[in-house]
Amino acid sequence: MNNQNNNSRLNEFASKLLAKREIHSCSAAFKKESIELLDELIDFLFPHFSNKIYYSNKDVLAKLQLLQRNLISLLKIFNDKSDSEIEKSAETFISKIPDLHDMLWEDAHAIFLGDPAAESIDEVILAYPGFMAILIYRIAHELYKLNVSIIPRIFTEHAHQITGIDIHPGAEINSPFFIDHGTGIVIGETTVIGKNVKIYQGVTLGALSVDKSLAHTKRHPTIQDDVIIYSQAVILGGETVIGKNSVIGGNSWVTQSVPPNSVVYSKVEVKVKSNENYFNTMEFII
Repeated sequence: MNNQNNNSRLNEFASKLLAKREIHSCSAAFKKESIELLDELIDFLFPHFSNKIYYSNKDVLAKLQLLQRNLISLLKIFNDKSDSEIEKSAETFISKIPDLHDMLWEDAHAIFLGDPAAESIDEVILAYPGFMAILIYRIAHELYKLNVSIIPRIFTEHAHQITGIDIHPGAEINSPFFIDHGTGIVIGETTVIGKNVKIYQGVTLGALSVDKSLAHTKRHPTIQDDVIIYSQAVILGGETVIGKNSVIGGNSWVTQSVPPNSVVYSKVEVKVKSNENYFNTMEFII
C-alpha cells in the first residue's frame, strides 16, 4: 500500500514538473550565456580583464558588431518583443557603450583619488569589489532602461554573488560614484544617487514598506550630490531626501529628509574599565 501511495505521489509530481517546465521553459544555458555576454562586455571595456588586443579602429568596431549580434541572440531566447524591436534595443545599447565607458573611468578615478590605500587606477579596476559592482550595475542599468527583462537582474545578482554588493539595475546612479569596501551594501530599485557620492560597507538604501502594491512607486531614498554615508547606516523611504554635501554617520537610522550640509549621527556611549577590578559574567553570557 505504501509503495502504491509513493508511486501515485511521484506520478503526480512528475506531471506537475512537466507542466511547469512547459510553461516556464527557456534555454537551459540562458543564465550561463547571460554571464558570458557580461564577461565579454567587461573584457571589451577594460583590457585589464582580457587577453584580446585591438590593433585598429576596425578591430574595435568589429567587436562592437559581434557584441550586438550576441546580445540579439540572447534577447531572442527570453523576450516577447518582435525581432525588429530586439534589434533596435541591441543597437541602442551598443550606442551607449562610449558614454558608459567614460562614466566608468570617472568612477575608477574617483575611487583612486578618494582612497589613500589605492596605488593606481589599475589597482582599482582589477581589485576593488566596489568598482566591479558599479561596472556591472552600469551595464545592467542600460539594459533595464530599454525594458529588457530578466537579463539586467541576472547581471546585478551575479555582481552580488562575487562582491557582496546588491544594486538593483533600476537604481539611478550618477557618476562619479564611490563604494568603499562595499560588503553588505544594498541599493533598492527606485534609489536616486547624485554625483560624487561615497558609500561605505553595510549601508542600506531601502524601502519603508515592501507591499507588492507599491511596485511602481518610488520606494527608496534620493541621495543628492557630494554626500558621504558611513558604514551600517540605513536610509529608508521614497520621500526621504539626503541633501547635498551632507554626512550620514555610521549606524544611523534615517526615515525622514535631511537638509543640505547636515551631519547625522547616532550617539553611542562607550565605557572603558580595567579588567583588574571589573568583570561581570552576566554581561558575557552567549
